[in-house]
Amino acid sequence: MKKIQMVDLKGQYNDIKDIVNPSIQEVIETTTFINGPKVHDFQKHLETYLGVKHVIPCANGTDALQIAMMGLGLKPGDEVITADFTFAATVEVIALLQLTPVLVDVNEDDFNININAIKKAITPKTKAIVPVHLFGQCANMEAIMEIAKEHNLFVIEDNAQAIGANYTYKDGAKAKAGTIGHVGSTSFFPSKNLGCYGDGGAIFTNDDNLAHTIRGIVNHGMYERYHHDVVGVNSRLDSIQAAVLDAKLPHLDKYNKARQIAAKKYNKAFEDIEQIITPKVSNGCLEICDTCNCHVFHQYTLRISGIDRDALAKHLNSQGIPCGVYYPIPLHKQKAYLDARYNEADFEITNKLVKNVISLPMHTELDDEQIEFITSTIIKFING
Repeated sequence: MKKIQMVDLKGQYNDIKDIVNPSIQEVIETTTFINGPKVHDFQKHLETYLGVKHVIPCANGTDALQIAMMGLGLKPGDEVITADFTFAATVEVIALLQLTPVLVDVNEDDFNININAIKKAITPKTKAIVPVHLFGQCANMEAIMEIAKEHNLFVIEDNAQAIGANYTYKDGAKAKAGTIGHVGSTSFFPSKNLGCYGDGGAIFTNDDNLAHTIRGIVNHGMYERYHHDVVGVNSRLDSIQAAVLDAKLPHLDKYNKARQIAAKKYNKAFEDIEQIITPKVSNGCLEICDTCNCHVFHQYTLRISGIDRDALAKHLNSQGIPCGVYYPIPLHKQKAYLDARYNEADFEITNKLVKNVISLPMHTELDDEQIEFITSTIIKFING
């Protein structure tokens, strides 16, 4: 059996190196390292794939979130509602811009931001909502957009973990994750479903004026060289990373399909184990299906009941099986984001999840032998 990896980037690279290597070499030979043709090609191809008018590449996913907020003109003191159960980058940029983060609880079954918690958190100072499409599927965007319209709020989608996923509306219409709100952002960190070989990110919008503003922000506020029209930053996707991403983009649906197949096999193995709750696919499906593409499984995350999660993680590691706890500490308990306004009773689900979630290896190269070994090891541990 091959060594089990949490993410097998080398295996994926070996499958596409005949495409990736010449593309990288072309950038080197033409020396078009910044804003070269590869960047523009990738931008156009991603716009087509997502069905969105504007993709603005940038240096990383955290920058993408920050630049999106800058483009919307949010001001210090404005309140921004987001999920408590996620990676710190989401709240980090809110604080960096001197906005006021307002953390709220999530759903227990799909880990995404809770709609009632959003409604409860809105005040006259609220200006935006940042739903995080956690682990590979969309938050309830139809409800979020209705709330935003009612209260005149911006919606910024944090799509770092769900690129390629579909959101299905009540009427059956579909849209790609990250293209539904006023603006969306993503990360191309190497372990993402669409990852480069370094750092990278992008911002998406269908708003022409917002896209124009953001294009200036990512390039020192310039639309014309040495003319600084807006306050900007230096955040560009370099051409080598764009070359990698453009080579990978045609494979994204296949990559996501491989993750869905692996998730189905995990689910089947655990279906009779009462101590394990497998991931719920909540948007338009009751289970992982072949057509909806609602969940692209950036992570395959279990909820554990009645056994010691940390002891299980230790046992898996001892057997050569990597695993992860995403996330072990709620954001509202992180030292950097402590706030006397928060009431522990408002974070019942998040406080529970941090104690019982565990994520298993999930990537495009998982094979049946590896999945059988992983699942049987867990089941044997549970059964003693």
